[in-house]
Amino acid sequence: MKIVFMGTPDFAVPTLRRLCESGLAPVAVYAQPPRRQGRGLKVCQPPVARVAEELGLTLRQPEVLQTQPERAYLEGLECDAIVTAAYGKIFRRRLLELPRLGCINVHPSLLPRYRGLSPINTAILRGEATTGVTVYRMARGVDAGPVLMQETADIRADDTCGSLSARLAVQGADLVCRTLRALEAGSLTPHEQDHDLASHAPRLRRSDGRLDWRRPALQIERMVRAFDPWPGTFSFYGDCRVKILRVRAVDDVHHAAPPGTLLQVGGDTPPLVAALPGSVALLRVQRENCKAQEASAFCCGQRAKPGARLRGHPTPAGDGPDA
Repeated sequence: MKIVFMGTPDFAVPTLRRLCESGLAPVAVYAQPPRRQGRGLKVCQPPVARVAEELGLTLRQPEVLQTQPERAYLEGLECDAIVTAAYGKIFRRRLLELPRLGCINVHPSLLPRYRGLSPINTAILRGEATTGVTVYRMARGVDAGPVLMQETADIRADDTCGSLSARLAVQGADLVCRTLRALEAGSLTPHEQDHDLASHAPRLRRSDGRLDWRRPALQIERMVRAFDPWPGTFSFYGDCRVKILRVRAVDDVHHAAPPGTLLQVGGDTPPLVAALPGSVALLRVQRENCKAQEASAFCCGQRAKPGARLRGHPTPAGDGPDA
């Protein structure tokens, strides 16, 4: 079976490796072009490109996929299937119809739930107990094609987007290989999604990580886990921007303090912040341009006292953290 693989980020790497281990090494690998990243804006290859080079596979990184030369190259390969995993480009009908077995995508949700760009974040954010992976045949419309195989996965109480994504990536890699073998054997019958049950997981923005302490404590905890590692969550202590790395919802502490107020600082327990309702135990934070640290150490360094507040915006000049 001749496979073309298309993917870009870390999530796609297990599928590429598993294809090679299963005797389905792609005849060509497509990834997004190198981009500038980090503070130094250094040009970096995406994870899939680095692995393709490591494995000695043919690598192509067109800025625009569906040009005449690229289409001619793909047609010349006469591939049986195109497998995609978070590649990041839209396929037109001519490309969708090119492979004999179709274009196959692995998506980290139980479609039709959470179509779109942030299915893992959204599942955690909404407090789901389970999610899964879906392998489907691509069609026109976002994540709307017929389902080939699906498997469920538990969402653990301490899962972040990063930890859950890593597990789903491995699970999806196995599912892709089983799907391809079943398609080749003719033993798989696709079934259409129930489009009336579809829900959408939108693209995340960096600003989505701004914490609003007027939310319930449990929802704030879910935000911190759902947005780890990106876009991350943050708040302000005075004019100091603080990344909130790890928290725990505490629902048995009653208070009448304004949201964001430090209720408890010092001692053997983590700092507590007022939510609405409940409170949030700050476990680990990172001040801007500093290393991550325990929240208690941060509060000690800032000489924070009960009554000081965390806010969604910097405190105006001349006002203190407790203003």
